[in-house]
Amino acid sequence: MSRLSDVIDAVVEAPIVPSFTRLGHAVRSRVDDWRELESYDLGGRVVAITGPTSGLGLAAARQLARMGASLILIARDAEKTERVQAELESEGASITHALADLGDFDEVRRAATEIVDANDRLDVLIHNAGALFNERREAPNGLELTTAVQVVAPFLLTGLLWDSLVATPSSRVLTMSSGGMYTAGLTVEKLQMDEESYRGTEQYARAKRAQVTLNEIWAERTEGSGVRFHALHPGWADTPGVEAALPGFRKVVGPLLRSPLEGADTLVWLSADDQEPLATNGGFWHDRRIRSIHKLPSTRRTDTPRRREKLWDWVSDQAGWDLPRAG
Repeated sequence: MSRLSDVIDAVVEAPIVPSFTRLGHAVRSRVDDWRELESYDLGGRVVAITGPTSGLGLAAARQLARMGASLILIARDAEKTERVQAELESEGASITHALADLGDFDEVRRAATEIVDANDRLDVLIHNAGALFNERREAPNGLELTTAVQVVAPFLLTGLLWDSLVATPSSRVLTMSSGGMYTAGLTVEKLQMDEESYRGTEQYARAKRAQVTLNEIWAERTEGSGVRFHALHPGWADTPGVEAALPGFRKVVGPLLRSPLEGADTLVWLSADDQEPLATNGGFWHDRRIRSIHKLPSTRRTDTPRRREKLWDWVSDQAGWDLPRAG
């Protein structure tokens, strides 16, 4: 990339609003001369994606299917999942599904077993499922639901599919995070907000911060495995989730919101491209460039080696799975 494009990108990134809206996508796609997603051929590659029935996940699934990927849809609603599968199959795509409520870890285990039994490879695992709950909810095991679905379940699913990922050359694990995580520091003891203090946007941001941190730890702890880990944020996209959880925000930002496909562009690109995504590991991306995981000194101060270790230990304990120890 040229120095001029770097300068333009920095100017767009600094004030946040241009970067996160459709303006950032429009400017960067031009100055960085993005390769068209349709030019990638994903024939023969198997991609598993959570949350594929609406919003960013549906946009990504449709685009990946058009590029020839064989998709495994992981979702909890049978009717919606079968409808999306039928739509994509009608366009000639190879689609299967595994039903699982990610808040129920027994269902996650069952879905992982189905995926392993039915596939001899796994090229990409996409953790996209997530929602912002304005009222506190609990998962079947008692964990706060946002934490269960967006932090522990992806960790568990990655672990259960680990052997398949390692056995597949150039495989990758991708996590759809959120720019909201920039407002939250890294915490373990306060990762799950209690009933009294609960605020949906804050709980969501804490979970997304944990996702991004775990992405980096996975990359560090599995160095040499051949599996690449990347997280990303989509900017501000106009999705059903935003409409339901943040109607005021959607009304104010309005026409500046990205389309779901614009929000999912970097996710699809990270799934398909065999250059930059394979040359790096543990990156946090936005608009096809690696970004810092901190914008505020306050969040940087919370990001200590000890707290990172505690996060991994807590999540692995809740998931009931950990990386095998060397030797």
